[in-house]
Amino acid sequence: MKIYYLEDHFSKENINTIDGLKIDFPDGWVHLRKSNTEPIIRLYAESNSIKEAEKLANMVRTEVDKIL
Repeated sequence: MKIYYLEDHFSKENINTIDGLKIDFPDGWVHLRKSNTEPIIRLYAESNSIKEAEKLANMVRTEVDKIL
């Protein structure tokens, strides 16, 4: 995955690249991590509500889909 594209795209947010890519948003966070046992990328999201977490996850997923 071209992680640099995501870092650039979300450069206004707090980015952490330890153990994948974690993007901290004002209302939650999204963490992407390549699986070491399967050919997949795991995407986790957390926020104050399920709806907001899904919104953040879908926003990041849209950008991931652009580079895959």
